[in-house]
Amino acid sequence: MNASLPPSGDFLLATCQGGAEAALAARQAVAVPGLARAAWRRGVVTFRRQPGAGPLSHAERSGLVFARTLVHSLGQVTGPDVGSLVRALHELAGPQRWGDIHVWPREPRVEGDPATLRAAIVAGLDVDRRGSLPAAGLPTPPGALVLDCAIDGPDRWWVGWHVADTPSGTWPGGIYPQGLPAGKVSRAWLKLDEAIATFALDLAPGERAVELGAAPGGACQRLLEAGLIVTGVDPALVDDQVARHPQFEQWRMRARDVKLKGFRGFDWVVADMNIDPTSTLEAIGRVVTAPGTFPRGIIATLKMPNWARAAELPAWLAQFSGWGYATRARQLSTGGREICVVAERAAVSRRPPRATRRPGR
Repeated sequence: MNASLPPSGDFLLATCQGGAEAALAARQAVAVPGLARAAWRRGVVTFRRQPGAGPLSHAERSGLVFARTLVHSLGQVTGPDVGSLVRALHELAGPQRWGDIHVWPREPRVEGDPATLRAAIVAGLDVDRRGSLPAAGLPTPPGALVLDCAIDGPDRWWVGWHVADTPSGTWPGGIYPQGLPAGKVSRAWLKLDEAIATFALDLAPGERAVELGAAPGGACQRLLEAGLIVTGVDPALVDDQVARHPQFEQWRMRARDVKLKGFRGFDWVVADMNIDPTSTLEAIGRVVTAPGTFPRGIIATLKMPNWARAAELPAWLAQFSGWGYATRARQLSTGGREICVVAERAAVSRRPPRATRRPGR
């Protein structure tokens, strides 16, 4: 490990969506069996590291699909007021020079304003160490060494650190900082926006995308904003501001009723349907395995009726692999009890972008 990093410590702290703790722990047993589950509370699970263990690889961290962020724990601090908590935090963290400070609540119902508490923590630093931090509200520099403070309540914080070497690692608590802007037709816009940022997706203007189960059109809207030519498949009408876009058309039918040759020529297949994951996978598989179809990528949301279904994730990912795709998966912070899977062909022959026109016109 880089000598400039703090000690890795005996524990890793992972935050997750409230309710996903058991799913996270079960996934850890598969993806990183060298860890041992320790204590947990709603929204937080801790894991004991083996003595002398090095940092987790990128593949191991990516395998913890339900973890929003993963922190090397330095311990907990307690105190009767913010001032005492701040002093205890700095004593625990030591004289390390930090690239940023992330403060977030363990789960949404926990008391404490992250912006106010971050300001108090920054004020407790030496003046020369404050100057190296981004101002409040500015993004964390990629690769920065981050001091983490998870608010457990008004009198207790968890303290740790991580390196912001992924897009979600630059967001406090791994929670996407973007809200749903005005004028967007549904939260599907925001979920796709987070997926694009999380997986650093290269959506090229002029590429074609089809969304299965498109209404009311939030994801289509985000794809159109990226410059794609979009076809929405859904018996229900999409929102008018999407429907009237010159690069959009709708096929008002169920995905299973579209003739297979209609799916030829699409670069991306998108699906975020309120149906069982097995049905979503059947719909996607019908498209990507049809003769003459070679989409380079899939963006799929698999909705779980209950957390026990998380155990089926390996089988779900295996289906994408069987279709010839390499997968990445994450439970997005803007979504519910669901998993976002991005699958891309390992070797993609990029076609030149098509003219920006309505397909078939």
